[in-house]
Amino acid sequence: MIVPGQKAALKGYVEGLAAPSQAQPAGIDLTLREVHLFQGEGEIDFDNSKRRVSPTKKLEFEKGRVFLTNGCYKIIYNEYVKVPLGCAALGFPRSSLLRCGADVRCAVWDPGYHGRSESLLVVHNPSGIVLHQNAKVMQLVFFRLEEKAEKGYDGKYKGENR
Repeated sequence: MIVPGQKAALKGYVEGLAAPSQAQPAGIDLTLREVHLFQGEGEIDFDNSKRRVSPTKKLEFEKGRVFLTNGCYKIIYNEYVKVPLGCAALGFPRSSLLRCGADVRCAVWDPGYHGRSESLLVVHNPSGIVLHQNAKVMQLVFFRLEEKAEKGYDGKYKGENR
């Protein structure tokens, strides 16, 4: 595992950290830039020839906050992540988010991926949740691979949301 508290470990892995407090003992806190409401169906197949991501509508923060009712949302982070060929990364919801009845779901950050990532935010709490702009919602943990990947991620989402 990469130790995020070490400046050398952070250098080049995550751009746009707002404060040193984002470096945690086992990962880097990612913060909330945007929240989107799903507006329609998506489509997933085997070879991506029919792939269609669900359309969304960006929700606006009012006075720096947004109230989310029970349901699913797409979120975009402030930070730009760069995963080196010798690493992969996994994201986990912050425990405070879980304790408020919400969860963040994401895929693996593959070696060679870079971008301003998106994740699924699920609000389970029937009373909803208030999220402030720039709230710490996820912890990203980098893992060293036994061997560097020969080829890095080269999919549709590489360089997303620059």
